[in-house]
Amino acid sequence: MAAMHFLVVGGAGYIGSHVVRAFLDRGDRVTVFDDLSSGKRGNLFPDASFVEGSTLDADVLAACLGGAEFDGAVHLAAFKAAGESMTDPMKFATNNLCGAVNVLNALVAAGVKRLVFSSTAAVYGEPKYVPMDEMHPTNPENFYGFSKLEMERVMSWYDRLMGVRFAALRYFNAAGFDPAGRVRGLESSVTNLLPVIMEVATGQREKLQVFGTDYDTPDGSGVRDYIHVSDLASGHLAAMDRLIEHDESLTVNLGTGQGTSVLEMLKAARRISGREITAQMCPRRAGDPSAVYAKATRANDLLGWTPRHSDLETLVESTWAVYRHD
Repeated sequence: MAAMHFLVVGGAGYIGSHVVRAFLDRGDRVTVFDDLSSGKRGNLFPDASFVEGSTLDADVLAACLGGAEFDGAVHLAAFKAAGESMTDPMKFATNNLCGAVNVLNALVAAGVKRLVFSSTAAVYGEPKYVPMDEMHPTNPENFYGFSKLEMERVMSWYDRLMGVRFAALRYFNAAGFDPAGRVRGLESSVTNLLPVIMEVATGQREKLQVFGTDYDTPDGSGVRDYIHVSDLASGHLAAMDRLIEHDESLTVNLGTGQGTSVLEMLKAARRISGREITAQMCPRRAGDPSAVYAKATRANDLLGWTPRHSDLETLVESTWAVYRHD
């Protein structure tokens, strides 16, 4: 496929910077649009253009899209802390809904008809069965998941009424860093398991709290589907290529199809880091299911996508390589 030009909204963030790197690696042009509220300037690459601006500023969005021709866009500029979404829903509604609609409207005005959208497995809510496929009922249990599901619904109407083709990528648990070490910006106020473990390993926090050791799982701790961020990035490229080649919208899970427990992750981190990593066993948290993992065969069938970096060793090693030098 000939080199193209893509807009990556939120391209200075953790996942966004890996998506940008993947586009650049194959020779595409990229313009990053980011307000740097959570993204890092250090995650910007010199071979990509950068426009600093907010998705809440329709004029800046319009100027960005009007200043160049784009073959498609990727939208990753959402707030994602599920717990915070329950205590400050207005913040999440403004950014995740209003901001995303502004992006859609700017794309329509500029004649850009392809959008790869960062969605989430949180749209499903409590698992009715595992592995969870795309036909699983959608019943979000937090406002973050609700905001993503609502945008999937909005995009389906823009598809029907205005011909904007979209790929909604429902991520499971993103983890890891670029194995080549080219993305090194750490997220602030981390809540995900592996970064929390690394903060304990590097002395940034006192201990890891393991919530629940009596689940119906092999070692009693909760099981989740951890997908390497570089595999997520390749999924975005494959989804964009699918939109270009087939001109039809799609919704797919991006996950490994298997789970890793909290204690398995902790054990691997202790071995790879050589650090003690203090852990405290705590009671279960209300609403935490015992196991959540994807059925991701649809992504393989439609996109030809298969995770290549999501083994436990690579997840932990690539993360430790960043944290130990930070």
